[in-house]
Amino acid sequence: MNKIFFSLFALLLVGSASAQNQPFRFAGTTCTTTPYLHCPDSECSSPTVINQGNVVEMKTRRTYFLDYPCDLQKGEKVTFILSLHGGGSYGNWTRHYFPLLDYTTKHRLVVATPNAPTRAWSEADDEYLKNIVNFVIEQVGKENIKAFWLAGHSQGGMTSNRLIRTEFFKDKVDGFLSLSGGRIGGNPGRGATFAPTAAPAAAPATAPAPAMSAAMAALRELPTADFSFIYTTGIREVDDKGVPETSEWAKKYACGPRRAPVEIVDAKAGYIYDSSRLNLLRPGWGLLPAPGKAHALVFPDCQDGRVVADVVRLDKGHTEGLEPKVTEELIKLMLSAKGGKLQQK
Repeated sequence: MNKIFFSLFALLLVGSASAQNQPFRFAGTTCTTTPYLHCPDSECSSPTVINQGNVVEMKTRRTYFLDYPCDLQKGEKVTFILSLHGGGSYGNWTRHYFPLLDYTTKHRLVVATPNAPTRAWSEADDEYLKNIVNFVIEQVGKENIKAFWLAGHSQGGMTSNRLIRTEFFKDKVDGFLSLSGGRIGGNPGRGATFAPTAAPAAAPATAPAPAMSAAMAALRELPTADFSFIYTTGIREVDDKGVPETSEWAKKYACGPRRAPVEIVDAKAGYIYDSSRLNLLRPGWGLLPAPGKAHALVFPDCQDGRVVADVVRLDKGHTEGLEPKVTEELIKLMLSAKGGKLQQK
């Protein structure tokens, strides 16, 4: 009888331990070692690029992508990133333009990549984005989110700049990574071939609509929220003056003068590019993805553990996907910054 009792007790202990070691899963999601709809190394198909994701945001019934480590344990600390595509683009395109999905396991990242139905972000999408953020926080637990970052390419960067000024986001976000989406603290000028199409020589410049001008002017003002800021751009996107050596955002945190560039060398090309405009041969807009080099320029010793940095990709334009090493360097910069806003709420 005692043998039977102890055998049953041992089985219960093993079963309990096995249940405790089960990987964590977000409700309504699956997790595979190769992320869902991962592009091949080249020639990612159009149906893959335009896919809207397999996770449903239950309040709006809109879908999105959610990438996280398949071996994630309940209660484990993670970094959460909301990654926004550019105007005219798709979530799965930017998911491979800045391929965080390749580093979720190594760097313990949870990455949500949503889609705008109109392919351009507006305030009409804010509720959807808030719902995604609330879902991740509720599922993981705010005490387990070491840092929350916004990342945005092009118009997604401008949208991140707007969001970080709103009541919902400003006291949650620890950092903002602008992927050719505007530089807080002083923008570089645009290169001559940045626009996706060349304007006819005889056509007069068209002034932006008053509402758009006002919105852009507002984004040039420094936000009041506290957060780390990293800016990256292709050198062909900007004019001959390059990215300014100084930054008003760096001054805000009393950072030291920007350090000499640290070179990042990539032997492998990125995944993605703008195939719809490649025949226009506009280097500032972007050509085929290729191996390359980048310069990481950090403003050191910022107050309060903040990180302020510029990362300039050499011989690149606006739309060539980021290569693996420069992607990981950006992740490391993000992880080195102060976090914990959510834990303070």
